[in-house]
Amino acid sequence: MKAVILAGGTGTRLKPLTYWTNKHLLPIGTYPMICHGVTKLREAGIRDIVLVTNRGSLGSFADILGSGKDWGVSIVYRVQEEAGGIAQALELARPVMKGKDKFVVLLGDNLFEESLKPYCEQYAKQSEGAMVLLKKVADPHRYGVPLLDEKSGRIVTIEEKPEQPKSDYCVTGLYFYDTQVFEMIDGVKPSRRGELEITDVNNAYALSGKLTYRELTGWWTDAGTFESLEEAGRRLKGAIT
Repeated sequence: MKAVILAGGTGTRLKPLTYWTNKHLLPIGTYPMICHGVTKLREAGIRDIVLVTNRGSLGSFADILGSGKDWGVSIVYRVQEEAGGIAQALELARPVMKGKDKFVVLLGDNLFEESLKPYCEQYAKQSEGAMVLLKKVADPHRYGVPLLDEKSGRIVTIEEKPEQPKSDYCVTGLYFYDTQVFEMIDGVKPSRRGELEITDVNNAYALSGKLTYRELTGWWTDAGTFESLEEAGRRLKGAIT
């Protein structure tokens, strides 16, 4: 299985730090944030990674990760020339994915305590469609909130940042796809903010009855605020060996 790490974005909530550097290069413990994602994927048995970032940050990622050899992986870089949403960034990985490849997509600011290997193995056994990882949270209105069909183990729909969430779960920034995802992206229209939204892609899978889920049990955060960045640093200090 291959992986795509999405590491662009402007890091608005972390300014002024992100005036000078890409959010995913900020330190978490004793390593840049991006290194934790690469390590988690390697530990899950993934060796081939596509890293998507913006033009201005490409050199910095290459300085830290190089070809990936020192990290036990192989990295191909793709450049998102302008901000157009997560789904648009994912589209840039299309030339690297072949045939019926299955792959995992990680938002580079999402950090996980537990191993990702069991989830990769579970998805590898899934005949078709997509899978997302959910986490029960106290403030689901901040995230994409799924409506679950617990009998089938599938998601009916996902509502983005709802005022009245239909569950206590949120969709984390780790997605599992087959190459049909690129057809799904082709059918997505830009949102009101002019971006191709990954929630719309996931809802296209849900509409076809092909979006399954698993629940995370360990700690998780999207390190996009000063508070979550600090917490991640405390929890993951010394996590990379």
